Amino acid sequence: MAEARRVAWVDASSGASGDMLLGALVGAGVPVGVMAEAVDKVAPGQVRLSSERVTRGGFAATRCHVEVADPSVDDVPHRTWRDVERLLAGAGLHEDVRSWAHDVFERLAEAEARVHGTEPADVHFHEVGALDAIADVVGVVAGLVHLELGSLVASPVAVGGGTVRTAHGVLPVPPPAVVELLRGVPSYGGPVDLELCTPTGAALLTTLADEFAAQPPMRVEQVGVGAGGRDPAGHANVLRLLVGVSTAAAGEQAPIGALGTGDSRPVVLETNVDDLDPRLWPGVLAALLAAGASDAWLTPILMKKGRPAHTLSVLVTPERGEEVRREVYRHTSTIGMREHRVGKHALDREMGLVHVDGQRVAVKLARLDGELLTAQPEFEDVAAAARALGLPARTVMARAVAAATDRFTDPPPQEP
Repeated sequence: MAEARRVAWVDASSGASGDMLLGALVGAGVPVGVMAEAVDKVAPGQVRLSSERVTRGGFAATRCHVEVADPSVDDVPHRTWRDVERLLAGAGLHEDVRSWAHDVFERLAEAEARVHGTEPADVHFHEVGALDAIADVVGVVAGLVHLELGSLVASPVAVGGGTVRTAHGVLPVPPPAVVELLRGVPSYGGPVDLELCTPTGAALLTTLADEFAAQPPMRVEQVGVGAGGRDPAGHANVLRLLVGVSTAAAGEQAPIGALGTGDSRPVVLETNVDDLDPRLWPGVLAALLAAGASDAWLTPILMKKGRPAHTLSVLVTPERGEEVRREVYRHTSTIGMREHRVGKHALDREMGLVHVDGQRVAVKLARLDGELLTAQPEFEDVAAAARALGLPARTVMARAVAAATDRFTDPPPQEP
């Protein structure tokens, strides 16, 4: 998304859903055909998008309808994340649309897996995997790409209250999947006892928004008001999308999916590479770590037409993001990257020093609530000590672990 100063703000003070976001995009000037074309590439001839002007709580709004051409087509067993991933991979989508739609569904799968205690790849999406929800995700992403935003900001999200009927029975609002998706994001209950934020809406906002905050400094040019399906008394069931030009200082906004300044969570940069001499990869990983990456790794993959390739993944803090991204471009043949923020849980860590037969070995220590769980010797020190002592490296490593465990484990409390 090229124009760094073009910004949009989502007002989710009445909740968020896929169809509300679609309607807001249409109201803000995105042609329905742009989103319909992308959806048709995923589900050819099976889904039709249309829009109409409606009122919600006395306010004019745009209602976007997702109609399955043959209702029996959608009467299939619940789709898994693997099924949805294959649909997206086989569609001729713009790479940004495919990549971000993939990330939205991946985030949904991870949230559902945490809720139900299973693996993301095996999650059954129920309603979320149906054609209308696939159309919501792909359509919204295609609409945002069409706007060529430099930044997307969302307000804190209203989730509603009461209960909602789902494939798992009657659940409290917000349902567990929405709670997981909004973890770490500002949200609040009410203002009415209805489900205001759906899993699809939560996944779209938390995947695509750079920041959750009040409206940023901007010169508004288009306003889209997307309508939800219901029109409850006393509540305007709408989502607003304000699109315009940022009036903040140059450089304060970052592209959607990139390393924005309002979120301190680490970021994973990813790119698929099929044309780099494999002998270069060790040097690439070393260069990225030297540039400040927290970690960097390769995953073998098979791309279209059977081409073997690698996915390069790099974990980095926002502060070092620009430098590390630049090194990816310098050292590989890629011309683009996907970026998404991730949550991270880490044990308390510190460095210790032990001696093995007089040789110094640094050890990384990890603790949970003060209890030593892991003592991992630095391998360079282990190898140097092994050479000096004429011992196998595994022997030196075992002695270093034993020494660290003895030295850095707190003794048990004495009986009074």
